Amino acid sequence: MAVARSHPFAGPSDLHLHSNHSDGTETPAEVVRQAQAHGVRTLALTDHDRTTGWQEAAQQTAALGMTFIPGMELSAKHEWRSVHVLGYLFDPLDESLRAETERIRGDRIGRAERIVRSIGRDYDLVWDDVVAQTTPDATVGRPHIADALVARGIVRDRTEAFDGILHPREGYYEPHYAPDPLTAVRLITDAGGVAVIAHPVTAGRDRMMPVPFIERLIAAGLGGFEIDHRENTEAGKRALHALAAEHDLIVTGSSDYHGAGKPNLPGENTTADGMVARLIERATGSTPTYA
Repeated sequence: MAVARSHPFAGPSDLHLHSNHSDGTETPAEVVRQAQAHGVRTLALTDHDRTTGWQEAAQQTAALGMTFIPGMELSAKHEWRSVHVLGYLFDPLDESLRAETERIRGDRIGRAERIVRSIGRDYDLVWDDVVAQTTPDATVGRPHIADALVARGIVRDRTEAFDGILHPREGYYEPHYAPDPLTAVRLITDAGGVAVIAHPVTAGRDRMMPVPFIERLIAAGLGGFEIDHRENTEAGKRALHALAAEHDLIVTGSSDYHGAGKPNLPGENTTADGMVARLIERATGSTPTYA
């Protein structure tokens, strides 16, 4: 599919990266620089449940001759499944969406404090240790608790923290508030954005949402699936490609970069230019920042 001339961006495009405004380890500007160093030319910053990194990222992309696509990863939950909904090019001032993200972030803080109190009964960890691992604008979550455990020398890295102390089987896990995916999709769509389900077919029993429910999401305005992602299974990818073809949905590929927080590298998966053009054309809430 040819890229429309009205969208003067250049690929490769990576539409899922995180900064230290959520659970990444680098500033938005550094995320952009790392993306450029790995060959990315168009990117979306998709911090969890907030948009505070947009301006810094947009300024850095402009300085480097890149294109910036505003985004966010909105937390949702379907039954026992954690579902992440990527929102692109929505209006960041939309009142309903802002109210929901504020509720999510507020509950995340309370949940993180409860987890730390539980861990602190068995390990030398206090809330101030976690705060030291965050920035003022960060959405506090379990990755920051993992970083605090690393800083305390209790574990070696985030992977060991999540495989051990922060694993639900250890008994410290606490749930947090998140809307259902239908609400998430409608909020993003009503704010003029495009909703894409992030890494929807990761390994594990029944991790993929049932197809009838996915079809309800499509009817509610779901724009597409993030299919090319290192955590998606091959069988799951095939199933989603079939659904995307049937419903003419947007298909994306992204790195889910978190700096030192994950092994994922910018540009390890990318989105085809034609799909990026479709995403831009569909959105009405905000616009990309072109070089």
